[in-house]
Amino acid sequence: MDLDGVRTFVAVVDGGRFQEAADELSISQQAVSKRVAALERTLGVRLFTRTPRGAVLTADGLAFLPHARDLVAAVARAWGAVRPVRALRVDVIGTRLAPAALVREFHRAHPSVALDVVTHFDLDAAVAALRSGSVDASVRAADRLPDGIEAVRVFDEPIQLLVGPGHPLADEPWVRPADLAGHRLWMPGLVAGTEWAAFYDAFAAEFGVTIESAGPHFGIETLSVALAARPGTATLVGEWTRIDDRGLRRIALREPTPVYPHSLLWHRDNRHPALTTLRSHFIKSEHTYQVLQATK
Repeated sequence: MDLDGVRTFVAVVDGGRFQEAADELSISQQAVSKRVAALERTLGVRLFTRTPRGAVLTADGLAFLPHARDLVAAVARAWGAVRPVRALRVDVIGTRLAPAALVREFHRAHPSVALDVVTHFDLDAAVAALRSGSVDASVRAADRLPDGIEAVRVFDEPIQLLVGPGHPLADEPWVRPADLAGHRLWMPGLVAGTEWAAFYDAFAAEFGVTIESAGPHFGIETLSVALAARPGTATLVGEWTRIDDRGLRRIALREPTPVYPHSLLWHRDNRHPALTTLRSHFIKSEHTYQVLQATK
């Protein structure tokens, strides 16, 4: 099995589009398509359904995904065992979310540091990777810290309401979280037991709102299309989540402004020489936020 094809498959899943994967891998979109097509021929199944809005996993693709991630991680561990100093490997929850933007800012500030960016599903998977040494650091919410894992809070990301142009709140400059009671909030990406589900469960309890999570989650692009077509439906996103426009409205939440707490996690026994540089950079969270604000 061609490992480049497997790595490309994972990149398409994480980016949601073939072009996103091409940018991530520094290859052409045509090369991405060829690699995925070759992998599909090897497996004898279709992994994606191509749509104008991006690539959507088929049932076979969903079944193959966890094994593909395991293959990519195993290859990375094998390389790490024989290379004197491998690239610093940082886990982010998704390439369209704030943690990826934070890591990109680090890369711009420290271009000489060799860097690999990977994604794991949730905090448990990230912690397992930190313990095994397959990743050196992770940027995500940490509602609990298992033994051996250390963390520092690096970025509080404001949460916003995202609605279509026909939503009753579409023209509001800002709303109170408590005012969302009675409005349909739909977040199909919430998975029980994950750190982001815990955050939004606490949000719902604090402000007396109901968040629906029923239905498959096919990515932020598909959710954006649904919001644009359903005037009565809204969702919650981080301020730095990358979203295709589609006429959607971002509405600030105030009084109070809820924030999603991003932390940098690492294993206390990790001795990668670049980890100290990453940690020192991220500890300057005020500087990091100012850079992001300036480039928004």
